[in-house]
Amino acid sequence: MKILHVNKFFDYFGGAETYLHHVMEAQEAAGDEVHIFSTRSPSNVATPDEKYFVERMDLRKREAWWKELKKAKKFIWNKEAQRSFEQMLDDVQPDVIHLHNIYHHLSTSILPPIRKRKIPCVQTLHDYKLANPNYAMFADGKVCEHGKGGYYWSIVDHRCLHKGYLPNALAALEMYLSKDHQAYERTVQFFICPSQFMKKTMEEWGEPVKQLVQIPYAIDLPQDVAQGGGGYLLYAGRLSVEKGLAGFIQAAAQVPEQPIKIAGRGPQEAELKKLAKELKADHIEFLGFVEPSKLAGIRRQAEAVVMPTVSYENLSLALLEAMADGLPCLATKIGGNPELVEDSVNGFLVKPGDMDDWVHTLTRFFAVPQEVKREMGSVSRKKIIANNLWPQHLERLKECYHNAEKILRT
Repeated sequence: MKILHVNKFFDYFGGAETYLHHVMEAQEAAGDEVHIFSTRSPSNVATPDEKYFVERMDLRKREAWWKELKKAKKFIWNKEAQRSFEQMLDDVQPDVIHLHNIYHHLSTSILPPIRKRKIPCVQTLHDYKLANPNYAMFADGKVCEHGKGGYYWSIVDHRCLHKGYLPNALAALEMYLSKDHQAYERTVQFFICPSQFMKKTMEEWGEPVKQLVQIPYAIDLPQDVAQGGGGYLLYAGRLSVEKGLAGFIQAAAQVPEQPIKIAGRGPQEAELKKLAKELKADHIEFLGFVEPSKLAGIRRQAEAVVMPTVSYENLSLALLEAMADGLPCLATKIGGNPELVEDSVNGFLVKPGDMDDWVHTLTRFFAVPQEVKREMGSVSRKKIIANNLWPQHLERLKECYHNAEKILRT
């Protein structure tokens, strides 16, 4: 099968891109012909398809008004992306198109060419953009559901995406236009939700139930189970407000007997380091960015992995990796986390943002006997084997692709 993936980034920008690269590699290994359409960047992984890529906009950089106007137009409708994508469709002739995150940088301009050529199309929902212009559904340090019921302008009133007026207004306008034309819903046969939480949220926000399917992310399974022995807990991921690390560090400071390592970078890094220093939490170590291969070794020496997020986490790759290693997980009871972590079975669930509950959980886990921790880790690994291996995942995707094709034929 000839599969064309589409995503606005083709470097390892975040979780969506990590999944994108892994699924493309898995499909190629299974014998499929796989292509990619994206934006240009020096940090991109090399690909022959780059000749079709379009300019990547820096939406965070403030420039002269006429440059900002140019970006605003592309944000709504990217003519360059549409032209280049049409050329790629004609050259490659894909059997199916698999969309990922296309908003802002590629825009809905690439959707009409798919409809015109009647190509089967599915989209993996890595965030909540299909239903909400505030795609993380997070603002001002807490979950944000402004925009529900189709009143997207409320994200402008509350500055949900950005402190400035224009970014919020553009996002709301783009959403109104998209929903008015049913741009995604008329083009995509199936929206793939990695978690049941994502599927339920899309249903609640008015997306067509018959187009929603749940296919969890897949992960590589290490040959052997992690042995632990390092004595520490590990957080690995972005250091930003939605990850709930400030509250977690305040709680961890009260459990000095439990060492903790924090791997990753992000906008909150300096603030979190300062907080740990003020709390005299010398048992918390910041590792900075760690190469994936080295991080795997650090994770496999951990007692458990922690995920203190206070936002609607979709399906955490960090938790999946830890579970594949055979580790217990301590995670907040929010988003897709409870689908992976069963309280007192393969880890513990914590009330999001509840410092006292974190203190209780950290103290409780520290006292758990090693043989019980190993049993928890064994349950984690069994869950991965049952639900999240690549052969199962590729089979589910193929079924989804074929069903999309059947719908177009009828």
